[in-house]
Amino acid sequence: MEGKPKTGISPTRAQDFPQWFQSVVRDAEVAELDHVRGAMVIRPWGYGMWELMQRALDDGIKGTGAQNAYFPLFIPLSYFEEEAKHVEGFAKEMAVVTHHRLEQGEDGSLHPAAELPEPLIVRPTSETIIGRSFAKWINSYRDLPLMINQWANIVRWELRPRVLLRTTEFLWQEGHTAHATEEEALEETRRMLGVYRKFTESLLAIPAIAGEKPEYERFPGAETTLSIEAMMQDGKALQCGTSHYLGQNFSGAMEMEFTDEDGERKLCYTTSWGLTTRMVGAVVMTHGDDNGLRVPPRIAPQQVKIVPITRDDPTAVLESAR
Repeated sequence: MEGKPKTGISPTRAQDFPQWFQSVVRDAEVAELDHVRGAMVIRPWGYGMWELMQRALDDGIKGTGAQNAYFPLFIPLSYFEEEAKHVEGFAKEMAVVTHHRLEQGEDGSLHPAAELPEPLIVRPTSETIIGRSFAKWINSYRDLPLMINQWANIVRWELRPRVLLRTTEFLWQEGHTAHATEEEALEETRRMLGVYRKFTESLLAIPAIAGEKPEYERFPGAETTLSIEAMMQDGKALQCGTSHYLGQNFSGAMEMEFTDEDGERKLCYTTSWGLTTRMVGAVVMTHGDDNGLRVPPRIAPQQVKIVPITRDDPTAVLESAR
């Protein structure tokens, strides 16, 4: 009696999809949770995939007119206090720095020595701090639209971590734009969702459905949240890229004003949008099989070419090569 065929990954997708995913990520040396609860080490193969994704997406972002910049990892608590809806949405996920400098006790242990004058939030997203910069940089309608993208790391205290999908720290890009009119801001929100969809479908070979999130799933402080969702092999949808129309919520809190062509002072209309290393996990769950990781060629860090060599009838060799 023949036994069951062996697979490279155990358990299989049909037996236990979540554990299959963890096994593929581990055995293919893509990433692992290590050192700090919920924190992720992205290994060279996984980071090589992310680098190729990053290059392609960066080209798409710059094609819209956005430019890259960088903003601080630490954000003063007072910045968040100005935007109540935003704080409410992220309050339970925030990591807070309250002290600086370590001192060694008599027993050799280390302990924080000095309390900060104001607590600092480790960046969960950058609307508040980038909005503050925008308010300084924007004066006239001639300064608009202002379109900035940032490649950075993010910290959100995750209670139920899953490697690549939900981690305390992850990598992403976050775009922030300011516009003179609501129409321009809405157009930008939709345009960036299109960039994400094209990136996901053409580069990652992952079919995606675009649409608007219901009110209870909106980004904190947003008027509208658009997203692309992709169906994984277990029949569950995974949220991929998101694009948010923020209206004047953040510009009002941060006094982000401009003088229009008639000389009147008006509030800007803003957007934000982002895509994370979760997309590496999406590739695993979309293309992997029971023998392990499969990667679309455009984001494979290493390429393999098969060269058929034969002296006689090439039919069998060519069929095997294909």
